[in-house]
Amino acid sequence: MKNKIGLSTFILASPFSNNDLSLMGKVKSMGYDVLEICIEDTAILSSDAMSVAAKNYGLDISICGAFGPDRDISHEDPTIRAQGITYLNTCIDFAAKVGSPFVSGPMYSATGKTRLLSPEERKQQFDWAVESIAVVAGYAQAKGVGLAIEPLNRFETDLINTLEQGVELCRAVGLDNVGLLIDTFHMHIEEKSLTESIRMAAPYIFHVQVSENDRGTPGKGQVHWDEFFTTLNEINYEGMIVVESFLPTVKEIARAVSLWRPVAPSMDVLAADGFKFIQSKVLQHLGDGRINRA
Repeated sequence: MKNKIGLSTFILASPFSNNDLSLMGKVKSMGYDVLEICIEDTAILSSDAMSVAAKNYGLDISICGAFGPDRDISHEDPTIRAQGITYLNTCIDFAAKVGSPFVSGPMYSATGKTRLLSPEERKQQFDWAVESIAVVAGYAQAKGVGLAIEPLNRFETDLINTLEQGVELCRAVGLDNVGLLIDTFHMHIEEKSLTESIRMAAPYIFHVQVSENDRGTPGKGQVHWDEFFTTLNEINYEGMIVVESFLPTVKEIARAVSLWRPVAPSMDVLAADGFKFIQSKVLQHLGDGRINRA
């Protein structure tokens, strides 16, 4: 089977810890193949425990990062940039140990950092991001891990908003283990054409996340899903497709992503309905013949 469907731990618990690993049973029962674990707090997760649980429940693991102000690799303070690099290296260690092919997320800056900068100031921030990502990518390359960089919408970052800007960043870093994570929520806001932006970025697309235009259940909003999946098929995308949303009760993340209200009756309903819808689109457009094994 080509495209494995995953669920983000942001839908289950935040910060996700070793104590939450038993939730893998629920994820598997819904039909998912992958659990995307966000390393919010490195002290409460163990790669060994994650690996054992994943094996017991029959799931793959994908690793993503959480990028707060103290993990900003394009910050003007070199001490904070160094903290961000150290954190990303830790995420890479997790990925290497649990079999995740990459670490994903908006690693070029702090989520929620939005400033009206001059072109010169913006260029400096971009250069710091390139310099830091190159260091991290070198570390990742030695461990057989990639970096999947996620463009965010204009309300969540002032640096990389579109796939075109993401490709520019990847090219500036210049290493083949650096690519993109594309997310339907951000694309719905920033891209003029899903098809053209995906075609343009195709060689760099490592990973896909999906949610609706309101961050809710896929299929319950305005995202052009048939166009999106038709284009994924056109570029022969065979990677993971992860359903991502957020618990509005987690104040730090809710504030960073401007999530002020529930986007579904419950996160369990979102997860279950999201799987069914995405599975139907995989069957319809990507043609890998997968079936619901739940």
